[in-house]
Amino acid sequence: MTLYFRKKVLLAKIESVYGTDATPTGAANAILASEISIRPMEGSDLDRGHDTPYLGANATIPVDVHAVISFRVELAGSGTAGTAPAWGPVLRACGVAETVTALTDVVYNPISGSFESATIYLNIDGTLYALLGARGDCKLTVNASGIPQLEFTMTGLWVKPVAAALPSPDYSAFLKPLAGTKANTPTFTIDGDPYVLRNFQLGFGNDVQGRFLIGEEEIVIVDRSDMIEMQIKAVPLATLDPFALARDQTAVPVQLVHGTSAGNIATLDVPDALMQRPTGITEAQGIKEWPLRMVPLPGAGNDQWTLTLT
Repeated sequence: MTLYFRKKVLLAKIESVYGTDATPTGAANAILASEISIRPMEGSDLDRGHDTPYLGANATIPVDVHAVISFRVELAGSGTAGTAPAWGPVLRACGVAETVTALTDVVYNPISGSFESATIYLNIDGTLYALLGARGDCKLTVNASGIPQLEFTMTGLWVKPVAAALPSPDYSAFLKPLAGTKANTPTFTIDGDPYVLRNFQLGFGNDVQGRFLIGEEEIVIVDRSDMIEMQIKAVPLATLDPFALARDQTAVPVQLVHGTSAGNIATLDVPDALMQRPTGITEAQGIKEWPLRMVPLPGAGNDQWTLTLT
């Protein structure tokens, strides 16, 4: 029997109890994703190290077994202001809080404890790969002439794959995305001033580790190191001087707004972004451009960035 790699269904649901299967379904928890890949049995193999009177390999024992899945989701709202998007559970499992204000907005911001976890199912043509207690890392990307995306890498406790019927997913909660263009991405500012943007990425920088102990197994987020990487059209230094900003350790606000229709507007606010040393100058179509890196700095804490959907 031939099994087709192209036939995939991805599901995700927040767990009420860590590591307990939340049983996501195709009708309620489908994730419309691309570039899905899975490493279904990560870990180590312990060499038993036997001394024998003959040459040959030793038997091994698998330990610290877990699974890692990566995929991309289009950055689009729910279509209704104040209604969380269908990809919200995965973002929440990346150390992010979700605050819903009905009919107004949904706000995401990083947190430093009480992390949620998700159960993730990936069915590839009749084989179910499940991750329990999954937590992960995310990169938010908005590029010119590209589809804005959330790129996830999730790590979960291992469950033996089993045969299961391919579920019927309901993707109706996923809006069509808008490409990154002048019209669709109306705002990109540094310190309140607009600049021409080629590409932009906010990496959460989550340090995700497995703790495999006697009596406890858990996937944990132990640290975070947010980073913004972008490439913008260079301007005179009198307009923006990234070298002076880096030298003087000056933090400035950054804002990116994508989308123009209610229910599908995503606004990323970084109140204090510290310019890193510019390490290169590049060009595109003969035009000078700057690759820049900026560090989102916390103020009171857990406020180094917010993603607001309106």
